[in-house]
Amino acid sequence: MDVTEEAVRDICTDAVFERGERYLTESRIHEIHCIGTTVTAIVSGSRQYDVRVDLATDGFAPWCDCPYDGPGACKHVVAVLLRCADDPPPDEGDQLDAALNGADADELRAFLRDALATDADLRARFLARVGEPTRQSADELRASIDRRFKETNPEYHVVFEPIDFTQWFDLANEYREQGRYASAATVYRALVESLDDNMERVDGAYDHFSSAFSRALNGYVDCVATTERDADAVTDAVTFLEERVTSGTPFLAEHFEKAAVELREKLGEQSDE
Repeated sequence: MDVTEEAVRDICTDAVFERGERYLTESRIHEIHCIGTTVTAIVSGSRQYDVRVDLATDGFAPWCDCPYDGPGACKHVVAVLLRCADDPPPDEGDQLDAALNGADADELRAFLRDALATDADLRARFLARVGEPTRQSADELRASIDRRFKETNPEYHVVFEPIDFTQWFDLANEYREQGRYASAATVYRALVESLDDNMERVDGAYDHFSSAFSRALNGYVDCVATTERDADAVTDAVTFLEERVTSGTPFLAEHFEKAAVELREKLGEQSDE
């Protein structure tokens, strides 16, 4: 929870740090909230941008929906972190815990059911949390991610601004925490396929999309390699990755090839045992 100016400087360029300082002094930060170690805020720029940071994570795990695609964090994130260093927002976690502890169990269940009925993303994470395997195929998940690309700039084929893939990464992480690596691999594969198929549309925020692709591919490889030592799953994954080497986005081919080699080696290790 100790946010220092030095720590903020470590995650951005000098120029971005100065812009973040200016945004802070110009009172551009609105609706800042803290729950535990997670801080969310709205920062005004050319439009309103959503910012999220985790004060307990090295590098603060910054996220912002602005189009910045340079090195390090953006000025909106920097402004929020500097605000946390100078004037930390009060932790609302205790208030939330008190409300939950005092809530009637039946009312809480009814509220949760209504929320889950109307929010498909929250419902998927809830089912993952309570141990249900995913009922969605990689194709179904990929279709929902593809829609996000289309909705980002509906009038044009090109995508200029970052897309928030958090809901799918959070879903995959829920499955991993439950030890359901096959379900997590399904989510990661959907992300890999959609990002690969839509990368030609990207014309901005290149670092954002490249980082999301690498994170999804690494997660996929890790989960497949851990899937109950299932040789068939590894073989299927290797085939998928090798096909993407030639059919996918050319500049991502090397990444697919390296991932295939890693899983092929894993399959060989299993065969020797």
